[in-house]
Amino acid sequence: MTTEKATFGAGGFWGVEETFRNLSGVTSTAVGYAGGNKDNPSYEDVCSDETGHAEVVQLEFDPSQISYDQILDVFWSNHNPTTLNRQGPDVGTQYRSVIFYHSPEQKTAAEKSKQRIAESGKFNRPVVTKIEPAPKFWRFGKARPIPLRHLKTWEGPQSPESKLMECRGAKAAPTFFS
Repeated sequence: MTTEKATFGAGGFWGVEETFRNLSGVTSTAVGYAGGNKDNPSYEDVCSDETGHAEVVQLEFDPSQISYDQILDVFWSNHNPTTLNRQGPDVGTQYRSVIFYHSPEQKTAAEKSKQRIAESGKFNRPVVTKIEPAPKFWRFGKARPIPLRHLKTWEGPQSPESKLMECRGAKAAPTFFS
């Protein structure tokens, strides 16, 4: 089986990763960072909004089972591509909308897809998604040990919930994880 890579930034990576992971034809997913100027950044580094990295999902897919165009359709439907450096409650350049292409064919497909979504009338603001060559991907820590649907039961200093609040400098638990 021949696979291809695709890399997307669409806000915080946990929910985005789950969406892609559940697609038939996607053989693997990983969350991490790309597009910045610091090697092997930590979560705290990226949260500082000083590294230039975006939170991204890198996936491998079997193009005989799912096309890159189909994956792009999921990307567009999974976030708001009109908000600059923001997705929902997450604000900062690390939450930007970006497609990192791995081949000239992916670049062309991404550009056509962006134009199609921009002209669709679905959004009343301009699409701000960037399309850039895939840089080095820096994987986030170890593989997440539990599914996203169990986040509210995963507690402690290393939980995504705790890390997110620490990154934002907050003390209270976020309501959007409940």
